[in-house]
Amino acid sequence: MLNLLFPRSCEACDEVLTHMESVLCVKCRHQLPLISNHKSGNKMMQDKFYGKIPIENATALLQFQKEGITQELLHKLKYQGRKEIGSFFGKWLGAELAEVGEYQKIQAVIPVPLHKQKLRKRGYNQVEGFGKEIAKALEVAYLDNILIKISKTDSQTKKTWLLRYDIAEMFTVQNIEILHNKHVLLVDDIITTGATIEKCAQQLLLAENLTLSVATIAIV
Repeated sequence: MLNLLFPRSCEACDEVLTHMESVLCVKCRHQLPLISNHKSGNKMMQDKFYGKIPIENATALLQFQKEGITQELLHKLKYQGRKEIGSFFGKWLGAELAEVGEYQKIQAVIPVPLHKQKLRKRGYNQVEGFGKEIAKALEVAYLDNILIKISKTDSQTKKTWLLRYDIAEMFTVQNIEILHNKHVLLVDDIITTGATIEKCAQQLLLAENLTLSVATIAIV
């Protein structure tokens, strides 16, 4: 009855969803630029970090396309409160990773954090739903109190690579002993230069004998 009075619409095309559909209609889902490194064997994720940080496995579900469906969905997730988009992709990717041997070794999922002021203003971390659903699928802990952002920054979308790299040095870890001898999956919504992931990884890798993998919704 509620869906009849307030029909749910596709987050990409605004068409009314059927009772079998969630977040995206079937047509738009089939139009997504899937990359799925964990299935295709594409190494573009690992290549971003080659020679910089030791990454065990790395995957993204989608290829980012400017002014395309991926950009629209990530914008709604990040700036328009559409948290269900993150959960949708987390369930999707989580179900796939649960079937991949390398990712079955994951013992905890950690999100790239927001600074507390930005979190207070936005009201949510856009990575939260994505990360929680992956953790649920892998049956491991979701730890959002380990990696902490300690300096607030403006949007990085118009900054140069070098400046992005410099301002990414704003993370620290607490209760690091929890991560000793663990295989951790670091999750984010999108990877561009990889600088933010790199700086987060440097902090996480301070843990003894830590193995690090990475998963994101999209990669540029």
